[in-house]
Amino acid sequence: MMFSIKTLSLMAQATGPGGIMAFAPLLIIMVIFYVLLILPAQRRSKKTQEMLGALKNGDKVITNGGVFGTIVGMEGDALQLRIADQVKVKVLRSAVASLQPESKEES
Repeated sequence: MMFSIKTLSLMAQATGPGGIMAFAPLLIIMVIFYVLLILPAQRRSKKTQEMLGALKNGDKVITNGGVFGTIVGMEGDALQLRIADQVKVKVLRSAVASLQPESKEES
């Protein structure tokens, strides 16, 4: 693969100074993915971790399985939930999806 000086100079002129412009669309796509996908996921994960760290006895929670319960005991990564009178279940702290919203009871 011997290139003459004339061939090399023609190749250099063909590419020109727009070499960085070839990567511009790729960089723009990467920035869009970061802003639209990665950043919101990181925020959501951080918010969930803060909520899980702040759980305490008496909190009303909803698990990922859709079980509504009240925290009555905590042992490390496990929580004991009361889901009905005299019915308690033990679940992982990571199984809690959210806190129950405060419901407005009407008489």
